[in-house]
Amino acid sequence: MNILEIMQQNQSYCSNHRDMPSQLQQKAKQLCWEYNKTSPKEGEKRAEILRELFGDCHPLTFIEPSFRCDYGFNIHTYGLTVINYNCVILDTSPVHIGKNVFIAPGVCIACAGHSIDAEQRSNGIGTSSPITIGDDVWIGANATICGGVKIGNGTVIGAGSVVTRNIPEGVIAVGNPCRVLRKVTEQDKVNPMQF
Repeated sequence: MNILEIMQQNQSYCSNHRDMPSQLQQKAKQLCWEYNKTSPKEGEKRAEILRELFGDCHPLTFIEPSFRCDYGFNIHTYGLTVINYNCVILDTSPVHIGKNVFIAPGVCIACAGHSIDAEQRSNGIGTSSPITIGDDVWIGANATICGGVKIGNGTVIGAGSVVTRNIPEGVIAVGNPCRVLRKVTEQDKVNPMQF
């Protein structure tokens, strides 16, 4: 199995940075650059770039520039996806984003990591693990989602959280490391007329 096939598997792996497909990373950098230079009025052009960049791009995928990713082909959206300003997705493994997902400004979704061992790290040894974000998830501003994490349906990740382990569905989770605070309940509904 070659590195490109390994990268697209839904399992963790280790690699040397020299083995990674740099030509595909250059393509993603170019497409991100083009995307980030578009006018707010160029909705169709933005959609066209995202369709070329992502592995699967639902028509209701909206991203505010500036946006960066490593490869793009490993990013998959399955319904309404709203990604706000200054987000980064390091998609060295698959990133699956469910429907009705809201990702606030400054969020980092990082499949990629490095060896803990300093000698290996200096020799370019890295790690990668897939990330799955369920349906109806809201990720707060400046949160970091680390490789190997699954976030359950209907969950809210608090601003500034660092998610290092799986988070179940239907909860509010916050902190560094991110931990479940409580379940989402009927009392969390707001009356739009209150405002």
